[in-house]
Amino acid sequence: MKELLYVLAIIALVVVMVMRQARPRRIGGDARRSFVFPIVMVVLGVREGHLVDADHAGVSVALLAAELLVGVLMGVGWAVTSKVWREQDGSVWSRGTKATAGVWLAGFAGRMGIMGLGALVGIHQSYGALLITLGISFALRSLLLMHRAGALPSGAGASYGGAVAGRAWKDRV
Repeated sequence: MKELLYVLAIIALVVVMVMRQARPRRIGGDARRSFVFPIVMVVLGVREGHLVDADHAGVSVALLAAELLVGVLMGVGWAVTSKVWREQDGSVWSRGTKATAGVWLAGFAGRMGIMGLGALVGIHQSYGALLITLGISFALRSLLLMHRAGALPSGAGASYGGAVAGRAWKDRV
């Protein structure tokens, strides 16, 4: 029952974060809010424990390190492939692109490969490592997007990572 709860929590957190990336979102304001979900994920992952299989400590640590590397690469990939632009009112916005979806798929494939390798070797794997990896990915993405937003020129309509944005989605609703 506990594992089912973790699976549902992971799915819910990932769905919320993916939905946030797929829609245009304003960058700025209270920066701490961008890190709430990632911190929750990391705390839940650490709380889950069993990050290293005692029977296969060396290989288990190597797989954990590989997962963390995948998480860092996913976070950087999401941030780099997201479009960031400044609206005429000076607000900065971001939105994931098709390339961002590709990074998602590549990260998922990498994670499944690591899990498969661990299963072949007989390593007990918990959901904690996945939560920590996703938390790190989301936090790094938020941090890099905030950095990119700060690097934008202050001119109206300036864009970074794509063509100059037209009217914002909020103006069309």
